Amino acid sequence: MSKRRSPKARKDLLTALVANGAGEIFELDGYAAVGMAGSGLAPLTVNQTRNLPHGSELMYLPDRMPVLLNIDTGALETLAENPYAPGEAIFPVAAFNSPGYVITQISAYRETRKSQCLPLFSYGAVGWHKNGFRSAVIRVDSEPRQDLRRMPPAGVAAGVELMRQKMPTNRLRAHLENCALTYGCPAAKNFFLGRYEAPLPASSQCNARCLGCLSRQQNSGIHPSQDRIGFTPSSREIAGVALAHIERVDQSVVSFGQGCEGDPLLAAAAIEPAIRQIRSQTGRGTINMNTNGSLPGTLRKLFDAGLDSIRISVNSVRRQCYDTYYRPRGYGFDDVLASIELALSLGKFVSINYLNCPGFSDTLREAAALRKFLNRFPVQMIQWRNLNFDPVRYWQQMGGPESHGQPLGMEILLQQVREQFPDLKFGYFNPPRENFHHEMDRSQSRF
Repeated sequence: MSKRRSPKARKDLLTALVANGAGEIFELDGYAAVGMAGSGLAPLTVNQTRNLPHGSELMYLPDRMPVLLNIDTGALETLAENPYAPGEAIFPVAAFNSPGYVITQISAYRETRKSQCLPLFSYGAVGWHKNGFRSAVIRVDSEPRQDLRRMPPAGVAAGVELMRQKMPTNRLRAHLENCALTYGCPAAKNFFLGRYEAPLPASSQCNARCLGCLSRQQNSGIHPSQDRIGFTPSSREIAGVALAHIERVDQSVVSFGQGCEGDPLLAAAAIEPAIRQIRSQTGRGTINMNTNGSLPGTLRKLFDAGLDSIRISVNSVRRQCYDTYYRPRGYGFDDVLASIELALSLGKFVSINYLNCPGFSDTLREAAALRKFLNRFPVQMIQWRNLNFDPVRYWQQMGGPESHGQPLGMEILLQQVREQFPDLKFGYFNPPRENFHHEMDRSQSRF
């Protein structure tokens, strides 16, 4: 017997969104949007979603079939065709949400025989309610650092011309210009706008082979999001870009380790003297490194040179799951932990760049491992980042190493971590050192 939903329950549901073969997105009346996390499926409701964040993008997923809730019958259905236009193929719709938002559900779909690995984005569940799109997300950082409304093209162009005049032969400046103008990189745009954090890509090599590497994919069938930097800037070039940013930005941050490079620890021969040059000329600004933390001995030298903070990327704090995603070469997970321990012992500000995916990150065993890790390594901040990788293939990859237990839900995971570690900062962006003294004091008292 079909299960009927009450009028109130119907009002709480989001109307399903689908797309046709031309990529045109439209509502599908009579059907509600559904999210998935691993094998779990659930309709999206108003109180579990929020208005689609500004700057988010909608996309349709080819060679896949949407899973939707038939509101009249209360049954989940996988649709290959538009029920109101027989013969018209329809496809799932997902949201690539703006920075600072953690997705709680994946857009629900089933693959077909033609399905290939999706491009390197995250695929959040989305629906329509009344007069707008709503997305299954939690906000973890309200800073407008990468708000596109604050990045006027004319301002970026003016900044590009200014830096051309200031550093006409600097190859790193030219690389960032390409990042800003060709790829639309928000971090590069901020450099030319004279705001917040400036990127300092320096490494063309990496000692990991991440499944979701943004700048280099080999024999994977996945196209990288951007080209990797093809040279190692000189120490002078690095210091020149960093000092230009620090000189004109209050509470500035300059960061090694970007999506357009490998791991910066492999370019330490150029980075270490660059940091010393920066610190010989100014005590202002925060020098940060985003890294896999694979070389603790090298990292110590960079700290000695003046590196202020690190952000270490992990998809999991369980060795087998970490190895499955990062596929490290010449280092192990113990080296990553040693780097975190080193940084904390030296009183440095430490963040983990936690690549999360509903249906894995929020499972019982993964959540328990994260809490155990935080007890042992009292880092000051978690930067919650949505994993940019095909979610179904990620779950398949993670399913082999260990059994994970049922998903708790991303909302519950964040709540549990917040309650157990009330001083731990949640965010998305690297903070300036003016903002992390309180967290440093806490970490030193607990380490």
